[in-house]
Amino acid sequence: MSPTPEINLPEVLAEVTGAFERYEVALVTNDVAVLDELFWNSPHTLRYGATENLYGYDAIREFRANRPSAGLDRTLGRTVITTYGRDFATANTEFVRAGSDRTGRQSQTWLRTPEGWRVVAAHVSLLA
Repeated sequence: MSPTPEINLPEVLAEVTGAFERYEVALVTNDVAVLDELFWNSPHTLRYGATENLYGYDAIREFRANRPSAGLDRTLGRTVITTYGRDFATANTEFVRAGSDRTGRQSQTWLRTPEGWRVVAAHVSLLA
């Protein structure tokens, strides 16, 4: 059995937090190039959205290219980022969109790749 990885090494936590914040800015400004960059370019990447299940980088990229760009502003609630060792992390946050009283939840699994930190799995849902 492998030893338990070090949790939240400060320099790794700072890197993932920066990647998460970059993703958030790109999301609300509909910067599709950055959103595409931050997802791992692999058929193994997946994203479960509020209304869609996307399997593979190409499906995620196509969704982003065709998604409406209005109404993307949101306010984050509790965000929890946890790193495990130097190459793996999770980021979970709650959010509320402008004009809505529904709470959304977003989970991301991040992996350090040769190109930098990339989302390898994501899930977005809304509470009823």
